[in-house]
Amino acid sequence: MKRPIWSDVKARTLTYAAMLMVFSCGSVTASNLTGLPSDPKQQAADKPAAPSANASDVASMDSIVAALYDVISGPAGKKRDWDRMRSLFVSYGRLIPVGRRANGEMGNRAMTVDDYIAGSAKFLEDTGFFEREIARRTERFGNIAHLFSTYESRHKADDSKPFARGINSIQLMNDGKRWWIVTVFWQGESTDNPLPEKYLK
Repeated sequence: MKRPIWSDVKARTLTYAAMLMVFSCGSVTASNLTGLPSDPKQQAADKPAAPSANASDVASMDSIVAALYDVISGPAGKKRDWDRMRSLFVSYGRLIPVGRRANGEMGNRAMTVDDYIAGSAKFLEDTGFFEREIARRTERFGNIAHLFSTYESRHKADDSKPFARGINSIQLMNDGKRWWIVTVFWQGESTDNPLPEKYLK
């Protein structure tokens, strides 16, 4: 799932950051981070079934990650295909930014895909946002996979330098027919938490 997508949680969510993709949420601030609903039945029931996905988006781990980043990216004035984003996630999927609260403690906020869209769409479409994967580490067992996807974010595709970088921790599931995003759990790079070299290659 995803100035998201996806340098701290406030900057990340007020700008994408996801998603991609990556996915930010404009309504997320350091003072109102929260966790997942405690009742698993509530998590599974809080969102209708996803729209049908493009087969090419969900055929492989590479394609679904590429779709995640692509769907949140675009120039200012371009409407994003939010049904495409919904189609990538399981119905109970979550996007969870991690960052520092106002009191200095680390925290997180869990969002449904629709929460993310409601908080991020206007900013992404008004301002322009491009996020891309620059490195990846993958672990897979059977039908589950965990990807550490290092990202960088720009306001314009041809900006010489990104304004933010970080890691999207993406959990995937294959149901025998296609890949699904279960969770996008991310943290942006900051001066006191730079990206290690091992996650840049």
